[in-house]
Amino acid sequence: MASSIGTWMGGGGGSGRLTDVGFGSPFSSDIWDPLGLGFGGGLGLRPGAGGDDDVSALAHATVDWRETDKNHIFRVDIPGVKKEDVKVQIEDDNILEISGERIKEEEKGDDKWHRVERSRGSFRRRFRLPENADVEEISCGLENGVLTVNVPKKETQEVPKNVKSIDIA
Repeated sequence: MASSIGTWMGGGGGSGRLTDVGFGSPFSSDIWDPLGLGFGGGLGLRPGAGGDDDVSALAHATVDWRETDKNHIFRVDIPGVKKEDVKVQIEDDNILEISGERIKEEEKGDDKWHRVERSRGSFRRRFRLPENADVEEISCGLENGVLTVNVPKKETQEVPKNVKSIDIA
């Protein structure tokens, strides 16, 4: 089954639309909040809904989710974010949440800014993990502005089937 990962289109009035929703799929990249009400279907998923800078920063925590034979691998682009400002946690035994904050640079009294394009503020991404995810063995690391979260798959044991041959008369 292919995963459905939609690009988050945060900000812009807080519409909360996804370009590829994948609603209802265990592989959807975000819990959908189509009306931008900030509760993500009753789960309290979008902080500060309403189009402010904190919501706009969500657009810059892009994620790739790859599945191999043994793992689910998440790679999150968060350049300029320190390890201490990132949190990875599991909620309800199957929701992976990656959140953090990009800190605004301090302005010096005599500095003159000509352009500010780098996003700042909070970001939060949530993923519903499939049943085969081993949430007790998750590992992660941050290198060169890319957070890698490795979610191993549980070992599945083949259940021996009791097969009985029947003679054809």
